[in-house]
Amino acid sequence: MNAVRLSPAPGPVRATIPLASSKSESNRALILDALTGFRCDLQNLSTARDTQTMIRLLKAGASTGLPDTADVLDAGTTMRFLTAYFAVTGQPKIMTGTPRMCERPIGILVDALRTLGADITYLNNEGYPPLQLNGFSASGQHTLSIRGDVSSQYISALLMIAPALPQGLTLTLTGPIGSRPYIEMTIAQMVYFGADVQANWDERTITVAPQPYTPKPYQIESDWSGASYWYSVVALSGDPDTTIDLLGLKPQSLQGDSAIVEIMRALGVESTFTDQGVRLTRRPAESALSWDFTDCPDLAQTVAVCAAVSGVALTLTGIESLKIKETDRVLALQTELQKLGAELVEVESNHRYEVRSLAGATPELPTPVIDTYDDHRMAMAFAPVAMQRSVMIEEPGVVAKSYPSFWEDMAKVVTVEPLAEGTKA
Repeated sequence: MNAVRLSPAPGPVRATIPLASSKSESNRALILDALTGFRCDLQNLSTARDTQTMIRLLKAGASTGLPDTADVLDAGTTMRFLTAYFAVTGQPKIMTGTPRMCERPIGILVDALRTLGADITYLNNEGYPPLQLNGFSASGQHTLSIRGDVSSQYISALLMIAPALPQGLTLTLTGPIGSRPYIEMTIAQMVYFGADVQANWDERTITVAPQPYTPKPYQIESDWSGASYWYSVVALSGDPDTTIDLLGLKPQSLQGDSAIVEIMRALGVESTFTDQGVRLTRRPAESALSWDFTDCPDLAQTVAVCAAVSGVALTLTGIESLKIKETDRVLALQTELQKLGAELVEVESNHRYEVRSLAGATPELPTPVIDTYDDHRMAMAFAPVAMQRSVMIEEPGVVAKSYPSFWEDMAKVVTVEPLAEGTKA
């Protein structure tokens, strides 16, 4: 299908959602498993396309002779983690992906890997995929400085391979540190598998000793990023008795996106943890919210759309990294929110943004047709709009990247109508 039309469904809003597994935890666990020689028992791995791509490329194994091609498609985490893994294990590879992936910078990671002893060549534009990995010879360098404000995935990629280096690794993080919970997730999983990691956040250093990982079983948690869309569903529901149960979530989570619990309290959602997960119910919403998304940038789109529709005045900071994601998410939000009678305004250059209602906007606006920009989070962030009005989402298949069953789950709370190409809203 090339589009779906979502419309409010009659009746009370009650649903139990068996959430997808965490893509972030899965992809880290797969790299750590590979570094044990694939001797771990990983349970509840994500079915997301990014994770399945990681599994496929790891199963391809080490090549001999000329480098074979590892096509990560549009999976940024997979590109960065596998580049570090294949480099340190000396596997000759050509790392490539979709045209958009080849526009996403990777120079900071490549420079760090070269310093450690990796032979890496750019095949097109300097600083961007595609890359050719030509082997590894340890340089003896075991200290690196790396910017903390570009992508935590560079830092996580280096940390995970550090125990395999002859002298381990000490990373010094410079500048602001973005997405710190993702770095802490990486460290926690490394420690679980036997790594000796010492993080001194005051001195901004992380030291990893040289010692092998220990194979162990590992259970992947459900995905808090995927949970965020259901928080938006509840916030935008017109039924005060709305109840949604999300299965497999824990109150003490490694995932930074568990911040959605606190964020969505301001937007009218109460969270109650149960033995099976978390129950979402309605509570009074606040009139305004300011939030720094530095540590949870993947939540920004969902929260921005929810605030725009619910009329909560939202101020966002810490969303600079959205510009180098699957699409320029800031620009995409600015474009698509206008279709809902709202706008995302940059009020302080490259730092602070506000979601505002457009003057004269009325509920009689035509059914908005939301472009998804090959970005799974654009599709899912705008889908909860259907709790209040019909909305059409183009190229809905993009959700396969992180939440393949999303539309089947959404059909439990709204009317989901697949549309053929050329169908008008």
